[in-house]
Amino acid sequence: MKAAVYYENGSPDVLKYEDVPDPVCHPKGVIIRVLAVSIEGGDTLNRWRGPLVTKPHIVGYQASGEIVEVGSEVTHLKVGQKVATCDGFGSHAELRPVPARNCWPIPDSLDPRHAAVIPVAFGTAHDCLFEFGRLKAGETVLVQAGASGVGLAAIQLAKRAGATVLATASSDARLEKLKAYGLDHGINYTRDAVPEAVMKLTNNKGVNLVVDSVGGPTLQGSILSLGYRGRVSMVGQAGREPMVVDVGTLMGGNRSLSGVFLGAEIMTDRAHDMIQGLIEDAAKGEIKVVIDREFPLSEAAAAHAYIESRQAVGRVLLIP
Repeated sequence: MKAAVYYENGSPDVLKYEDVPDPVCHPKGVIIRVLAVSIEGGDTLNRWRGPLVTKPHIVGYQASGEIVEVGSEVTHLKVGQKVATCDGFGSHAELRPVPARNCWPIPDSLDPRHAAVIPVAFGTAHDCLFEFGRLKAGETVLVQAGASGVGLAAIQLAKRAGATVLATASSDARLEKLKAYGLDHGINYTRDAVPEAVMKLTNNKGVNLVVDSVGGPTLQGSILSLGYRGRVSMVGQAGREPMVVDVGTLMGGNRSLSGVFLGAEIMTDRAHDMIQGLIEDAAKGEIKVVIDREFPLSEAAAAHAYIESRQAVGRVLLIP
């Protein structure tokens, strides 16, 4: 099979398009013929500095596909079924082995390209908002990096839950696009200091919850944007800068900071059922998957470079 692989960490140009051996099906797994790869922020971070579990390494959490082989111990999935999948690596390829537990059936009414985006982006956003963020109707949410996959998911899910939604992005044009998905107020972080803008928009009350997938210096701004008893769900390090936080700024307002990692619970019944529910919601049109661009799998290096240019609104896909 063909795959996008690399032999060392680094910039997008370490990715090569090569022939690699076809995968072997585990008794408790399946093999899918990949239909669409959703490139996640964690994929670019892993390429940059993550461990090479295999060599050459095939990066990638998430892909949708059609099952072409089923392990001997798998009884609830079948050949020919279309599924969304998530695993630690291996998505950037024509064929992908994946544990059966990490497969979610795709309804016939849902485009598999859209389904490819849902488990990580929407599952992560849901956990940030509800499982760890404890969001309630009537509260106010700030979504950092609102044009990202997790950001767009968080905006939609928060708005659907009855929250007022603020979000940051790098330009007014990107913020304008977010209004169609539930954004109430946008903050251009290249022009305005985020905490000050938040306080102005909330009459100095601050927000109840921040979803922060950026980390680095942005995390301190998230904390300073909180109101009394406000919460931050910290879910990534997309900014790739050191986490420097004055935790003392949490105390005065009885604020809290929670780290969120969907991967730690993705194989639990709770997370599995939550993700399947989000896929069903997308099939019914209740949430929207936003795809910015599609690249051929052979152009994985260009796709990673495009993501890192921070031009995208929504997810970037690879199509084998």
